[in-house]
Amino acid sequence: MKYGFSERVKYLKSSAVRDILKVINQGNIISFAGGLPEESLFPIEAVDQAFHKAVTTNTKSLQYGETEGVKELRDLLAERMKQKGLVRQAENILVTSGSQQAIDLFSRVMFNKGDVILTENPTYLAALQVFESYETKVVAVDSDDDGMIIQDLEAKIAKFKPKCIYVVPTYSNPTGKVWSLERRLKLLELANKYHVVIFEDDPYGELQFDKEQAPPSIASLDENNLVLYTSTFSKTVVPAMRIGWIVGPYQIIRIMAQAKQASDLHTNSISQHALVHLLKDFDIDQHIQTIRDTYYERMLVMKELLDSVSIEGLSYIAPKGGMFFWVSLPKEMNTTALLDEAVKEGVAFVPGAPFYVSDAEENTLRLNFTNSSPALIREGMEKLVKVLENAKVHN
Repeated sequence: MKYGFSERVKYLKSSAVRDILKVINQGNIISFAGGLPEESLFPIEAVDQAFHKAVTTNTKSLQYGETEGVKELRDLLAERMKQKGLVRQAENILVTSGSQQAIDLFSRVMFNKGDVILTENPTYLAALQVFESYETKVVAVDSDDDGMIIQDLEAKIAKFKPKCIYVVPTYSNPTGKVWSLERRLKLLELANKYHVVIFEDDPYGELQFDKEQAPPSIASLDENNLVLYTSTFSKTVVPAMRIGWIVGPYQIIRIMAQAKQASDLHTNSISQHALVHLLKDFDIDQHIQTIRDTYYERMLVMKELLDSVSIEGLSYIAPKGGMFFWVSLPKEMNTTALLDEAVKEGVAFVPGAPFYVSDAEENTLRLNFTNSSPALIREGMEKLVKVLENAKVHN
């Protein structure tokens, strides 16, 4: 039978990362492909107790709930954000099924076909999937290690009149870079000048390695109600709870809540009530520090192996936090083609090309260091180094 799908279906694309994970999960592969947290660090006992309390002390955890999210959870989120300089009220917060839903709901209520979004190049792959599914036009802004280059940003704002600027300014996926304070302030200045909304995606901000504090979130610097800020507990508690949140101008959050009513009514009530107990009874900040220390150690192991590669022209951004290395190889090397060879050797990565809005650099790749032990990182990197050096010889 021929099914009558909507026109919008043609804009849906499968995730390159998810497709790779399907393949490598079928065999004995050391994977640096996914953005997965370390399972041995999951606070299993604390999560177990939190869910037990949620179910046994409050029957509302088993009932339908407010679309905006459990009020007590939103109050706790407001308090945590306040500690980071982001002062907002509970009514400005919408609890979502992961921060990915926040991107989708925002796109649903803000974008018409053909609307322009400015972003870095490369940028978060799943955000690009969402934007394209709503038939938007995503335009890349030139950037360097400090963030978007302001002259190019202003020129493209003036030319394209974007509806939104999407940024991941702190330990970004895929590059791991951190925007400078100057660039954050300049972005706000231009957004205010041209009346453009900023969407700040911050899933990795808690995963800081440097003792020197990262610049404050763009949302915390916003004095003109221009910024929507989204984050998640997937990287700091457990991904399966699927608890994210978005905070922003009340008018936008209210319309997003209405869109969420039509989507899933509300985020999982049991998980929300369990998270309330977890935030109140468990030292989550100490837990996050343990995660940071573990990931920092693993990052250094991967860095040591990358430094050992005898390929002239290889470079990488040393992450100051987050979960990824972004590696550039000599121009003639194609990482999409190299992936098959790597998998044959028992190791996997994500080619860089799918992360690009335009002008994809085929010689780039992303490596995750958080989901493998130091021993597995050494073993996997030795395999990968062998693949890269063999490929260089034959180019």
